[in-house]
Amino acid sequence: MKFGLSSLRRVVVTAALLASGLAIVPAALAAQAVDTSPPSRPTNLMACPPPMPSAPPGSTSTMGYASICWTASTDDTGVTGYDIYRLEQSGFVKATTTTGTIGGFSGVYGRRYTMYVVARDAAGNTSPPSSLITVTASTGVVPTASPTPTPGDVTPPSQPANFQEPCLADYPGVSFCWQPSTDNVGVTAYDVYRETATSWLLVGTVLPNRTPLHFYQSGLVTGTRYTYVVVARDAAGNLSSPSAPLSALAREGLPRPTPTPTPTPTGISCHATYSATVWYNGLTATITIRNTGTVPIDGWSVIIEYGSSGPRLMQGWAATWSQSGSQISATSMPWNRVIPPGGSIQIGYTASYTGTPPVPVRISVNGVPCTMG
Repeated sequence: MKFGLSSLRRVVVTAALLASGLAIVPAALAAQAVDTSPPSRPTNLMACPPPMPSAPPGSTSTMGYASICWTASTDDTGVTGYDIYRLEQSGFVKATTTTGTIGGFSGVYGRRYTMYVVARDAAGNTSPPSSLITVTASTGVVPTASPTPTPGDVTPPSQPANFQEPCLADYPGVSFCWQPSTDNVGVTAYDVYRETATSWLLVGTVLPNRTPLHFYQSGLVTGTRYTYVVVARDAAGNLSSPSAPLSALAREGLPRPTPTPTPTPTGISCHATYSATVWYNGLTATITIRNTGTVPIDGWSVIIEYGSSGPRLMQGWAATWSQSGSQISATSMPWNRVIPPGGSIQIGYTASYTGTPPVPVRISVNGVPCTMG
């Protein structure tokens, strides 16, 4: 077959265009595949009117709607949706997903709900979490035919405040203290949340029987600041508004002396008291060790032994903590290493578990089992 000059030119141009078009498709796909840039953090959160009609006048419905809106996030390829997370007793859970910049969920009318928002793009990248916002559920959901009034205590504790950081100078990590919240019945616990790259994470629970109230966290990058909030809760499950965010510095702590050999168990006599507050798949344990002997215990190692299936240690305080199998161990710190005769120390930890909440079968000090009760 023969081609004229003009025909040959058309063939060459057509082939070049086809080659160029085929090259564009893989390049576009490759650009999309390597998208690792998350959207920007959602900002300017505020309470917005419920998107549903208000309940009829005189309605006795106990249902309401907690609704917020915010300024849209930006992204190099485009935001595809927003996830709203709601604070519950077990931590933050995803409440709803929306493609717009307004959203919310049903709740008890008049109750305050805390939430935050993250943005997502088509590649699955998630933005940093927004700041926390607390809004009141107002009328906006059609009432049920026979509403049941909310029983009992519905008053939340006051917002935790008056933070001090650091709280313990020699602690290698983050430490801070705060003043107790007030409640019409009584605060039962304080939950501590730390901001991560994509969420607000529950990192510990503090019982209200400490004076002052304090939280410690190790295993962090020394010299880095971490952002925390604290939420108080009562026995009825009411949650306070989160505290104002606290920026806490992870410190290296004071130099520690060279550990001395563990003293021989001869002459040690002790009594151990164990108590725990449990929630869904988690617990906060407090152990009190009392020296019932006649000589000081100078340097101690406490071992809490569970059955074949023990909890998984998350973090502890007032000791250096570790875990091996079903045994959780605590070693004294410089400021509480000596337990005088008749004296006691109190330590504790948070842990996760599955099934039935576990209970220790033995607690020992320097290898000597303590009486328990």
